[in-house]
Amino acid sequence: MTETISEPWGLSVFGAGSVRMAPQLVRVKLGVDMLEPSPDRAFQQAGAAVSRLREALRRHGIPDTSVSGSRLRLTSQYDGYGAEQKFLGYRCSASYSVETEALDDLQQLIVDAVDAGAHRIDHVEFDVRDKSELRDEARRRAVAAARRKAEVYTEAAGVRLGPVVHIQDVDAENFVQYRGHGRADAGAAGDLAPGAVQVSAGVVLGFSLTH
Repeated sequence: MTETISEPWGLSVFGAGSVRMAPQLVRVKLGVDMLEPSPDRAFQQAGAAVSRLREALRRHGIPDTSVSGSRLRLTSQYDGYGAEQKFLGYRCSASYSVETEALDDLQQLIVDAVDAGAHRIDHVEFDVRDKSELRDEARRRAVAAARRKAEVYTEAAGVRLGPVVHIQDVDAENFVQYRGHGRADAGAAGDLAPGAVQVSAGVVLGFSLTH
């Protein structure tokens, strides 16, 4: 079966570019979670855990301005369904996001946070300060990759590459998911040593063709 192009006009190619850089900071999402038989007890225990967590973070040199958190949230906790449902108590929880540039201290920070009362480590993300500059460089590389691909096609087809007549940005987040990359490459399994933060970009370029 032969496939035809209904409106031939030129050449359209996709280009991808990536930039890798050593991380400059890390964000850790922590959770405090207490289950107690009464609401008062749940609030008290969760509040005490939050206070200990704050003190542990200060001992690591992390100011309160680098910690963002939610209010304490109280919910009823049950186990099972229907007639077999059993009331377990009241769950009081809160989540916190901690940002620090002390990457070498990360593992001890997490250990101390758990000892202080953080019952969950929800997420660890390495990042860089000025990602916009890296994104711009990734876009330049994406354009260069698209042009190289177009030159290969036109050389093989025996035509000449004309000027660019169309530029379409490809959403970076969708592009990263499509490629299967995360925001940062981690080290060995179970190791919190950072690898490199990767910023990617994609573009579709449309070229006219001449003979």
